[in-house]
Amino acid sequence: MPINLSKGQKVDLTKGNPGLKKIMVGLGWDVNAYDSGADFDLDAAAFMLGANGKCPTEKEFVFYGNLQHASESVIHMGDNLTGEGEGDDEQIAIDLTKVPANVEKIAFTVTIYDAESRRQNFGQVSNAYIRLVEETTGTELIHYDLGEDFSIETAVVVGELYRHNGEWKFNAIGSGFQGGLAALCGHYGIEVA
Repeated sequence: MPINLSKGQKVDLTKGNPGLKKIMVGLGWDVNAYDSGADFDLDAAAFMLGANGKCPTEKEFVFYGNLQHASESVIHMGDNLTGEGEGDDEQIAIDLTKVPANVEKIAFTVTIYDAESRRQNFGQVSNAYIRLVEETTGTELIHYDLGEDFSIETAVVVGELYRHNGEWKFNAIGSGFQGGLAALCGHYGIEVA
């Protein structure tokens, strides 16, 4: 049975699951029933952060435009343009054994593509969640429902995997940003064109 987290809660991942190597991070959401005249394209991303909380280079930003880190430790399974259907809308595969030593944290985010011109925000999104699944068995380890705490935000830091005393832990963050992906990139030290 998965551990259901609430905002701000931290949980051990590898301590209780020795031998855990491969995780599938699933992110999902529904769009509230109303028509803004454009599809809602939500995008999941992973920022691989050093001890200073920033990406060492732009290559540590894994998203629809850079689907795989060179180490193969973080692989984005591809962009879902509409969020239609059941289950995870986007997935990111993590191999804990391959995460480079200079990466202390992996932050998972969801942003709304072209939110400003489409006049969309997270107040129009419901049932958003992140779940961590043990890849080989398909066992769900952690589940975090974001709740409906958002209104005008266009980007959300959902949660983060982080190293602590040689083990991996997960922190349910759920904090919103205005300014979409550009604001997140700035926060994590990535230059945006």
